[in-house]
Amino acid sequence: MIEDLSRYHHPLTELFASDDERRYRLSEEQVSFYREHGYLAGIRVLNDEQLKVLRNEVASLVDPAHPGAPENPPHPARPGPLGHELFYEFNANESADPERVLFHALGAWRIKPGLHDLLWHPGFVVPAVQLLGGAVRFWHDQIFYKPARHGGVVIWHQDYSYWTRTTPVNHISCWIGLDDSTIDNGCLHYVPGSHHWPLLPRASFANEMDAILDSLTPSHAPLFSLSRSN
Repeated sequence: MIEDLSRYHHPLTELFASDDERRYRLSEEQVSFYREHGYLAGIRVLNDEQLKVLRNEVASLVDPAHPGAPENPPHPARPGPLGHELFYEFNANESADPERVLFHALGAWRIKPGLHDLLWHPGFVVPAVQLLGGAVRFWHDQIFYKPARHGGVVIWHQDYSYWTRTTPVNHISCWIGLDDSTIDNGCLHYVPGSHHWPLLPRASFANEMDAILDSLTPSHAPLFSLSRSN
């Protein structure tokens, strides 16, 4: 039986203990850029040792032989069967195409100590406090894993459309790549200023890459096309 690490409201390892919080503070220019464009990119959060630990933990979670993995993958967006209940969601492949795998799971912080302790890492907490303007509360973690040469996708989407938990909007996503993220292997793209758009319809993450196109207004579509071409 796997222990539920969410019962521990403090770090369980020394993985992030030696980090100096001051080195993670954002500059005024970075904060201003975020306010205007809705994102910040190219900020290193993990050192090599931390990266290695988290890579190994994620690799074990996506392994079908993991003790928490279901014998029969559950339906997308539904919890796994008994013995896999620590995940809020577990999708061995959220894609409808077995040749385009997208592993998608929520709740790994309850299972692996490194992913658990990441929530206290100043590289994550310090910038979040600055950008949100006060104390932060963790909502959920999320793993997207696309095996090499599978061609899986995460569709264009607007994060807040999937949350809508606060009014006014006061959420932030911290995307951390555990492998090199390049144009050739499918890096993350942002649409500058789209955080000011109204809520867009929700769609399945894994299938129609450009499903959002039909929902864009004439004023938003050119901005989207420009970002996609870059």
